[in-house]
Amino acid sequence: MKKKALLVGVNTSEDKKRFQYLMEELGNLAAACHIETVGVVTQNLPRPHKAYYVGTGKLEELKNFAEETDCDLVIFDDELSGSQIKNLEEALDRKVYDRTMLILDIFAERAKTKESQLQVEVARLKYELPRLVGSNEDLGRQGGGAGLKNRGAGETKLELDRRVIEERIAALNKELEKIVEQRQIQRRKRKKNLLPVVSLVGYTNAGKSTIMNAMVERYQETKTKQVFEMDMLFATLETSVRKIKLESNQTFLLTDTVGFIKKLPHHLVKAFRSTLEEVLEADLIIHVLDASNPDVLGQKEVTDRLLTEMGVKDVPILYAYNKADLTDQPYPQVERNEIYLSAKNRIGIEELAELIKKELFSNFVKCELRIPFSDGAVVSYFNENSHVLHTEYTEEGTTLLVECHPRDVERFRTYVVSS
Repeated sequence: MKKKALLVGVNTSEDKKRFQYLMEELGNLAAACHIETVGVVTQNLPRPHKAYYVGTGKLEELKNFAEETDCDLVIFDDELSGSQIKNLEEALDRKVYDRTMLILDIFAERAKTKESQLQVEVARLKYELPRLVGSNEDLGRQGGGAGLKNRGAGETKLELDRRVIEERIAALNKELEKIVEQRQIQRRKRKKNLLPVVSLVGYTNAGKSTIMNAMVERYQETKTKQVFEMDMLFATLETSVRKIKLESNQTFLLTDTVGFIKKLPHHLVKAFRSTLEEVLEADLIIHVLDASNPDVLGQKEVTDRLLTEMGVKDVPILYAYNKADLTDQPYPQVERNEIYLSAKNRIGIEELAELIKKELFSNFVKCELRIPFSDGAVVSYFNENSHVLHTEYTEEGTTLLVECHPRDVERFRTYVVSS
């Protein structure tokens, strides 16, 4: 049976619409945790109440509402302190959740790889650490004797719990360091291959994985495994990398990353830092937005802010407004560094590829080469790694007119007729 919950939020700003979207998002987070929403309680305050998050009058109203609906949980749209959770659970006689707990639960359920499971556990333990609170009776009891025996049993248990959690975090971080090293080796190999990297970033459920799958479907002859996609929050937690080869033989790596959300717990951002570093290494970022979402500008601000906090700078960004089929906006449509498309319907994928091509391969040069028949491997190389515009066979060998990377012009300088 689904658990039933009341949702509670405090609006501290004048932007009522954005607050409404946040509460709707909280409902979606609850649904992603298989929790049914049976009611919503909101309050306008300059700042949340220190002890109860909501004011004492609203708390009484909330208590009556909880009894009427017979809910199992009361979920708050902010990260609560340990004392707030304790006070609220005593006052409401219900289990209390906050937004961070919901997001951590979703991440824990969706994490499939060893790395993401370790990252989620580190984030959960760091969240729990400052919220270890012993019961009053345990903390009040004092034992006779010297040393630890002279302390309250509850106090001793708290110290032991803290130590256990801190040791577990340290052990998990060591395991993660090994995985991060492997990831860095993979990055170095990619750099050696001189393949540019394009990273898909954006708000959760904007359609990043759908865009990746559409690109793989369109531009890979031998279809590699598609990434998981579904219309739900945080469908993707693992970074996936796929090689995309355009019809012009220009190749790049496309990476799909974990989605962002408002009030994303900082423990999660820290835990997933090694995964998100893919974005820092990118040659181009595609910021995917849900064009059909009423708060698309708010979601854009969240992602832009998180990218800045991560240290992303001087990386060109393309804005891909996905789900245009759910709006009145004509698509596919390109305006400078923006594109409107529908990845689900596979409309606008070629136009997006053209934008990527312009951004990544603008430094490619036109070059004519004359290659003796004895050096057939060089002809094969250019057929694989450049855009061959014209091929002609003469007595002297194969003449190619190509668009290629400047490094290839230098590498095969002996065959160059003109460039």
